[in-house]
Amino acid sequence: MKNVLFLFFLLFGLQLNASQLLVPMDDAQSNHLKAYGVSYWALQHDVVIEWLLNYRGGSFLFPHLKAVEEELIMRGVKYEVIADGQANAIRNKISNPEENMEIVQLEKAPKIAVYTPDGKMPWDDAVTLVLEYAEIPYDKIYDSAIVNGKLHQYDWLHLHHEDFTGQYGKFYSAYRSYPWYKQQVADAEALAARLGFAKVSQLKLAVAQSIKNFVLEGGFLFTMCSGTDSFDIALAAQNTDICESMYDGDPADPNCQKKLDFDQTFAFKDFQLERDPLKYEYSSIDGTELRRTKGVRETTDKFTLFEFSAKWDIVPTILTQNHQTIINGFMGQTTDFVREYIKPNVLVMGENKALGTARYIHGELGQGTWTFYGGHDPEDYEHRVGDPHTDLSLYPNSPGYRLILNNILFPAAKKKKQKT
Repeated sequence: MKNVLFLFFLLFGLQLNASQLLVPMDDAQSNHLKAYGVSYWALQHDVVIEWLLNYRGGSFLFPHLKAVEEELIMRGVKYEVIADGQANAIRNKISNPEENMEIVQLEKAPKIAVYTPDGKMPWDDAVTLVLEYAEIPYDKIYDSAIVNGKLHQYDWLHLHHEDFTGQYGKFYSAYRSYPWYKQQVADAEALAARLGFAKVSQLKLAVAQSIKNFVLEGGFLFTMCSGTDSFDIALAAQNTDICESMYDGDPADPNCQKKLDFDQTFAFKDFQLERDPLKYEYSSIDGTELRRTKGVRETTDKFTLFEFSAKWDIVPTILTQNHQTIINGFMGQTTDFVREYIKPNVLVMGENKALGTARYIHGELGQGTWTFYGGHDPEDYEHRVGDPHTDLSLYPNSPGYRLILNNILFPAAKKKKQKT
């Protein structure tokens, strides 16, 4: 055991030639997504990293350790060996008050959980897909673990594109005769009963409330697609029944719209429920249909990232690090969010101005934070049930996927103190 520890400290304790490793994250990078994976790997091994916000696309600066360099080579990530003097010159440039740049230290790998049911493959969800590709470890948890209070074991939680309203994604009209849909309903009802709930909607509400408490107590929440609006809708509808009989065996409350409590939600207010149980939509929050009414097509569907003050607005600057500021749009059950239904205290970080929608939003709640990102797969414009999964080796520089990975490293960030 002592020999193993000696080799470990020898491996990570020696810095080579008074130099450092700069991993550029601009267009020169060969594999942006794997770079995040190396960063996470280094944090797991107690290597402190400097994240150079807005410097060459949000570059990473590592101490020049042999093991780190080998990991970068093995994963195909481009890096530059620079002398300490060059590194200090970069730091001085970033510290200039005239430069919209900042340095944060990444110190500890966050413990990551993905809320996803058994049997789901990683490519069913963009977050698990990119975690697998970037080689970032995570645990899968689902309703039982959350109801039984296991969330406190984690720093960061992603919600699989779940339907927290208990309406099974509103797939009933198109897929109710399909075996996979019938199995999904049967599994959900059996799990709800096993956990002591009369309805799936009641179980999902309990899960949503537990996740809300996780954030209030300091957790980091990230979610995409229908995990965004269905989550808020479930919280708003906690005092009423919005599910029709094909979903829970009895009619919805005819006055459910009036009984929504928007004080309970994270992001959205004043939205109108989609009361037709056969329509593939939850509410007026989602901007998917605007693409048809306003003539926006795949070739013209873009969203723009906002620029924030790196020295004053550290959090949104971290979350928007990228080598591109105009990102190709992509659809989902919930594609993006109509601006008029977003609460005024929510920070919009990316928008489609032509549609009047926000794609990427963020907020604080209690001691924690949450980020909602609309759409299903940043490299598959119109992903449909049964479509083949995305091969991320074909998209190693995806700016849309980079936004997900910014959120992964966000909990590890500590603002670097500047010299006075």
